Amino acid sequence: MAEILNEDSLKKSLQGGQIKPVYILFGDDGYLINRYQDMIIDKTCGKDNDFDLQKFEREVDLRVPFDALNQFPMMGQRKCVIIADYNFESASNDDFDRLVALASDSYEFSTLVLVFEDVLFDVKRSSKSKNLLNAALSCGGCAVRLDHRDAHDLAKMLVAGASKRGKELDISVANYMVETCGTDINTLSLELEKICRYVDGDNISKSDIDDCCIKTVDAVIYDYAAKLISCDTLAAINKLNDLLYMRLEPMVILYSAASAFVDMVRVNAAKKSHVAVFDVAKDFSYPDNKTFLLTKAENNLRRFNDKKLNLCLNAILDADRMLKSFSFDPKTVLEQMTVRIIYIIANGEEIDKN
Repeated sequence: MAEILNEDSLKKSLQGGQIKPVYILFGDDGYLINRYQDMIIDKTCGKDNDFDLQKFEREVDLRVPFDALNQFPMMGQRKCVIIADYNFESASNDDFDRLVALASDSYEFSTLVLVFEDVLFDVKRSSKSKNLLNAALSCGGCAVRLDHRDAHDLAKMLVAGASKRGKELDISVANYMVETCGTDINTLSLELEKICRYVDGDNISKSDIDDCCIKTVDAVIYDYAAKLISCDTLAAINKLNDLLYMRLEPMVILYSAASAFVDMVRVNAAKKSHVAVFDVAKDFSYPDNKTFLLTKAENNLRRFNDKKLNLCLNAILDADRMLKSFSFDPKTVLEQMTVRIIYIIANGEEIDKN
């Protein structure tokens, strides 16, 4: 079975004018799926050609797209027929056979695009997905996985986007923007457009991002953990208040902050066992856009020894027990935990010991 294509392969193929009879687009990034669906439309019938573009969604009688695919184009050289989120797993055998027949036909004047954004397309676990893939490949078609880009690729995208807008964005600042605004491409594109309009000079700085961009909840949590670890008590309390103002559940704040210390425990154990950080990410199934947390953990470990790590984890566990007892004010519990952890990092001992 041929390899499933990635975004780069699809982009090069379309830019080179290579139009396939059948495309299967799937993955966890809806923005990319819609972007490349639009690009295929543009390359086949043209984005403004409503006569030769037909789109069918979910529960459609497959005889209708069959007729559409076998009609001659009216205004251009080729038709584009899209079937979006057809639930082939729950379809009858006859309907699934019809879908396979559609996907296996090499159309002379039409291109079929099967889009799976909400419906799962998984060739490893689903025999129907595999059969559908093989049908598309048999006629010279292809399947393309469009998953979220990793943080490095997103940062490069931001650098290139800023350059097109006449601004200079250093790759380290772009990485900070990804950490701050999250990994959703649509959000990053909007924030980049906003900051390029906001900045007067040619260069975009970290302070510009802090002043202009909307931080994700994750970013504020990372900031809170960073202020904890750097022993900046006032800033940590302020970040904690920001999270509470966002109406984030206290247990979510606790667990999210705890994850920074869990990352350090894992990296610390790996270093003692001469295991690379890359292997830690793989062993604990960190998504590609979250591996930077392990790099942060490795840098943060310079402030810690085994005793400090254990004491911090004990402080987190105590806060966990108090929050679950419902006998204490959650804000007070989290504030006390914050001060206690900062004291431990600064002094290497419990707050109530000499």
